[in-house]
Amino acid sequence: MAGTPYGKHTRDALGTFATVMVTDSAALDIARALLDGELAAIDAACSRFRPDSELTQVCAASGRPVPVSPLLAEALSVALTAAKITGGDVDPTCGRALVSLGYDRDFTLVRPDTSAPRQPPIRSWGGWRGVKLSAAGRQVTVPEGVLLDLGATAKALAADRAVAAIAATAGCGALVNLGGDISVAGPPPEGGWLVGVADGATFDTTTASVESSQVIVVRDGGLATSSVLGRSWRRGRTQLHHIIDPRTGLPARPYWRTVSVAARSCVDANTATTAAIVRGERAVNWLDRLGLPARLVRQDGAVVTVAGWPSAEGTG
Repeated sequence: MAGTPYGKHTRDALGTFATVMVTDSAALDIARALLDGELAAIDAACSRFRPDSELTQVCAASGRPVPVSPLLAEALSVALTAAKITGGDVDPTCGRALVSLGYDRDFTLVRPDTSAPRQPPIRSWGGWRGVKLSAAGRQVTVPEGVLLDLGATAKALAADRAVAAIAATAGCGALVNLGGDISVAGPPPEGGWLVGVADGATFDTTTASVESSQVIVVRDGGLATSSVLGRSWRRGRTQLHHIIDPRTGLPARPYWRTVSVAARSCVDANTATTAAIVRGERAVNWLDRLGLPARLVRQDGAVVTVAGWPSAEGTG
């Protein structure tokens, strides 16, 4: 993050970092409390690793309809919409594929284990169509044997929800950054929020050590970055990452190292970045047709920008 003249707080959350900034430093305590509440709620509703989470209980219901909270219903709706608008490239039913690749617990525990995979790849292509959310959003049915993973879209949703609550309650401009999923609301600071975009951030990168490749200006909406570097681990002789191609049940071919997208919301931006990683080279024309400003970085470091993303490094 570049430019921090106002109230700011960063802490660990959801297996990554959570930063909140407000244009009125007197509102920082309120902002922190609202963000903490949102993060706790989204974790309790959507965590794949908590045996007591709503998501775990829904997936364990053996295909029976299960009543759900409004928050989990919203998170499921967001995830299913992401699947629909990306033609299934962003599929929330990839949980078993991730488990088969060793991502079956908190990521800090995944990386030290370099043993060979013990299961064949598990394809989830089209699996999202079998998840049924009632029209009223009061109950959900997950097919037996399906394990949901809402990681990406749920984190982006938390950023959007938290920043909206902070701006409305505190009456000032606010920015929330959850591990690179950024959402802003309320009156921005003069000149806008200055946001650094990083190409080479890994899981061990901290907010203090991250090196920005470009600084852009964000005044509203959301900005998301997806990368094959951040959650990367080894099983046997194979290097893996967490963005699954539902067609194969394997990590998407790493054509892009990093993709950043600006959109109307963090959810929209995150959906686009995840789909772009899966689509590889085809993502450029797709993002351009949608008019989504994007910055895509190839494995060799070459940068491609589309739809009006600032091309000059260091400018917004």
